[in-house]
Amino acid sequence: MSKLFSSIVIRGEVIPNRVFVSPMCQYSCEDEDGTSNTWHVVHLGTRAVGGSGLVMIEATAVQPEGRITPWDSGLWNDHQAEALIPSVEAISKNGSIPAIQLAHAGRKASHDKPWEGGGFLGVKEKGWQSVGASALSFDDASAPPIELSIEEIDGVVRDFASAARRSVDTGIKVIELHMAHGYLGCSFMSPLSNKRADRYGGSLENRVRFARESVQAVRNVIPDSMPLFVRVSATEYMENGWDIDECVQLCEWLKGDGVDMIDCSSGGNSVSQKLNLFPGYQVSFSERIRRESGVLTGAVGLITDAMQAEQILVDGQADVILLGRELLRNPYWPLQARMELDQEVSWPSQYLRVREIREFLNNSR
Repeated sequence: MSKLFSSIVIRGEVIPNRVFVSPMCQYSCEDEDGTSNTWHVVHLGTRAVGGSGLVMIEATAVQPEGRITPWDSGLWNDHQAEALIPSVEAISKNGSIPAIQLAHAGRKASHDKPWEGGGFLGVKEKGWQSVGASALSFDDASAPPIELSIEEIDGVVRDFASAARRSVDTGIKVIELHMAHGYLGCSFMSPLSNKRADRYGGSLENRVRFARESVQAVRNVIPDSMPLFVRVSATEYMENGWDIDECVQLCEWLKGDGVDMIDCSSGGNSVSQKLNLFPGYQVSFSERIRRESGVLTGAVGLITDAMQAEQILVDGQADVILLGRELLRNPYWPLQARMELDQEVSWPSQYLRVREIREFLNNSR
């Protein structure tokens, strides 16, 4: 059997294969109250039917002002948790492990849907006042956030823990905290977006304090057997900014705080970043964090080829592969990849006729 389709045990969870669905915002909560609906059920359930070992629900805000857009998913009240249960069941009943990414958008909050241009929304345009590590706007088109007070930071940490409790109650089996892409946790980490003079600013230890406190708070309220992931931006691609050296140290600390896997992404904290995009462009970050921090890692970023995904795992550059846009294009990528790698696949019974026809065509050549 291929490495990609071997199971992996993380804490008390046995995940059937190493193809994980990245959390991808759908901007589809119709009532603008963070409540998921049938779109989410079908979208997430389809990825489970497609054979992914773990399906992660989109970045889900722990506070109303933590949403990227007014149409984002939220988990700051019990009504939202109840509405999430059908999506969780659609994942688990179709053979995948249900996971969720808990998030706070920070200074990148209050924007329009991407297909509507993604522009900043003011208070008179369904938007709200954003908050951040410091009162520095993300770009010239966005209003500056209000710098969070110590008491408000404590409140965000508590809300991460509350959302984690609700996640457990819905049947979620894995939790990931979003500390990447310029959102709140990431903006605390970078010296370019964090100009604080208190215990949350200045030194590396201070700049990562919010992320670590959030991790510790969540770890304390979820079962010990429950895996906890963190998504990080390994670098922000900016001179004198957050870089891979600081990230490696953070990941070592996070492992001690009870984090089981680092989801290795990059960038997103500056409009001036310069990326060199190619298939697997973030794999080197995953490899180094895994090697030097001793924590499990997930590789993500333009990985679309089954052989490439397999080789990343075989070479010890990561422990799992997270796919995003490729699984939007083709939710059945895992079934097809396993046919390519292992010449066998457990097709859903309802789809067996597809396999039989394909085998007939292959044998007739």
